[in-house]
Amino acid sequence: MTTQPLAGKVALVAGATRGAGRQIAVQLGAAGATVYATGRSTRARRSEMDRPETIEETAELVGAAGGTGIASAVDHLVPGQVEDLVGRIDAEQGRLDVLVNDVWGGDPLTTWHKPVWEQPLEPGLRLLRQAVDTHVITSHFALPLLIRRPGGLVVEIGDGTTAYNERNYRLSVFYDLAKWSVNRLAFAWSQEVAEHGATAVALTPGWLRSEMMLEHFGVTEATWRDATSKEPHFAISESPAYVGRAVAALAADPDRARWNGRSVSSGELAQVYGFTDLDGSRPDAWRYLVEVQDPGRPADVTGYR
Repeated sequence: MTTQPLAGKVALVAGATRGAGRQIAVQLGAAGATVYATGRSTRARRSEMDRPETIEETAELVGAAGGTGIASAVDHLVPGQVEDLVGRIDAEQGRLDVLVNDVWGGDPLTTWHKPVWEQPLEPGLRLLRQAVDTHVITSHFALPLLIRRPGGLVVEIGDGTTAYNERNYRLSVFYDLAKWSVNRLAFAWSQEVAEHGATAVALTPGWLRSEMMLEHFGVTEATWRDATSKEPHFAISESPAYVGRAVAALAADPDRARWNGRSVSSGELAQVYGFTDLDGSRPDAWRYLVEVQDPGRPADVTGYR
């Protein structure tokens, strides 16, 4: 971005340690926002994910992009910690313009391709708590601050649009329920905040080249195309910056209320707002899944990025 349309705006990205959340925070910072980046992994202590990324690194990346990054260690399953966080934002900034609910951490808890009676129960229930309860708890405390001024934006980050998820089983009952629920939460918030001049949107990235996904294929962001030799459909994948730019575009749109209650993808918003992924392309992953991957056709991203 050559300008900073979000200068003076304050954002909370809940779940900003890595993946989509990290780049959503960075791209909001690039647009000039002050961003509170929360998560459980810090330089002093790792979360149960046991990964090296930290919220301090995210905050530094926000600053390097041109914004103000503020790291805050928060477990969003603990109401008192979330309440304290929102109180801090109010005390320090007196406003909240953008809330992004991105807390997840469910990948290690997911058991794929097994019926519910063959799945371990406790990890599945933990997945639901992390994916759904965290979003409800955060919204409970943050929305009163966000609706204090007209024009606020709430973004629920999930996996799959409502249109896709209602027609496709997501290969695990707990995962399926989590991703459906996140989209439904965005619709619920849209009904509750509209009268206060705020907008709520469900947003999904496509096949995300997160840190974990890149490690899974043994590639880096610079060499990600090498993974297509193992998985040809990976050619439609997108960097986390793409969904980050989608959130920044929504937040900067004075007419963002047109999206209230909608379920959209990063690829769909790219066609409307004109932003691109880091390589200058505009991958449209969910259309690709429906028209190419799911029907079993050979991988070919022509016309999809």
